[in-house]
Amino acid sequence: MATVASTVKTVTDAKLLRFALKQDAMGSGANGVVYVVVAAIFGELFGLPAAFLYPIGAFLVAWAAALLLLASRATMSKAAVGIVMAVNVAWVVASAELLIAGWFPLTNLGIALVIVQAVVVAGFTGLLFAGLRKSA
Repeated sequence: MATVASTVKTVTDAKLLRFALKQDAMGSGANGVVYVVVAAIFGELFGLPAAFLYPIGAFLVAWAAALLLLASRATMSKAAVGIVMAVNVAWVVASAELLIAGWFPLTNLGIALVIVQAVVVAGFTGLLFAGLRKSA
């Protein structure tokens, strides 16, 4: 019988990775549900159009489900965790761009929301990076 070598690098001892993924999932899922359910109210409160919040909310709910699925795996692909980190970095960059470009007439509360979310997502990314290094 022939043996096929796998080139997929996985992580088996990943307590910190699982913790970070679950925390990211809870935050993303909660935000997503709120955005979808009360987009009109949040839109006025933060200066963001509801038409922008609905798809962002739907994405966040799906993203949360994907993170929970990844966290529940017996072994995790390092590439999958890398993709999560890349999406998180893209979120932080997009948040900065949203503030700098002035795409929407954000209220002060809206500016604070964008900044806080970017900082939290950057924190999750740092935890994921630490988890990868610890499990390497």
